[in-house]
Amino acid sequence: MADDSESKQSAVESMMEKISEKIHGNDSSSSSDSDSDHEKPASPSSVKAKIYRLFGRERPVHHVLGGGKPADVFLWRNKKISAGVLGGATAIWVLFELIEYHLLTLICHISILCLALLFLWSNAHTFIHKSPPRIPEIHLPEEPFLQVASALAIELNQGLKLLRDIASGRNLKEFLMVIAAFWVLSIVGSWCNFLTLFYICFVLLHTVPVLYEKYEDKVDPFAEKAAIEVKKQYAVFDAKVLSKIPMGPLKAKKV
Repeated sequence: MADDSESKQSAVESMMEKISEKIHGNDSSSSSDSDSDHEKPASPSSVKAKIYRLFGRERPVHHVLGGGKPADVFLWRNKKISAGVLGGATAIWVLFELIEYHLLTLICHISILCLALLFLWSNAHTFIHKSPPRIPEIHLPEEPFLQVASALAIELNQGLKLLRDIASGRNLKEFLMVIAAFWVLSIVGSWCNFLTLFYICFVLLHTVPVLYEKYEDKVDPFAEKAAIEVKKQYAVFDAKVLSKIPMGPLKAKKV
């Protein structure tokens, strides 16, 4: 009887061990499933990283504009400064374009007014019992002007180099793009003068980037669709027209 009871106990213990192993196995599988479920949400970040951005940019709009104070002004980080700059540009445009005031005339009138006031104050201070005006000595440093001149020279040289490469017949696509850009600029130039064109560009710099930064998640999908459609149309144009144009010697060698 004792042997039977011991065999029953051992059988019960083996059954309990099997049941516990099954339970632990289910727990580990469920935990692994839960871990996999927890790991699955990481995929949207990788999908989000592949979202199309306008002009293929990978940096924020603030960095694309160069960062620093100019980007802060264009993106209205400080509304008072941005509004002041835009208001000053608007006042200059109204003064020279609508009122038709000339730059040389304005400079001469301001100089006459300042010199007359200082001259009268310097000679009349004894009668009005006030101290004479302290006219500061103005000395402009050379370094900022040299830096601006060097930066302009670098940009002009790069532009001339680009035009030279395009004129050499190495890239037909860039040639057509530049011709189209110059043609559009010539049409716009016939509509308005340089000051108005500069003012329009200045206003666009103060409005388009801040609006795009605010609604970029809505603008980028439309831009992606437009870019795909443009590529399709260019592929058709390339197959029907550009591919039939005889290639130059440099382009033939590359092919």
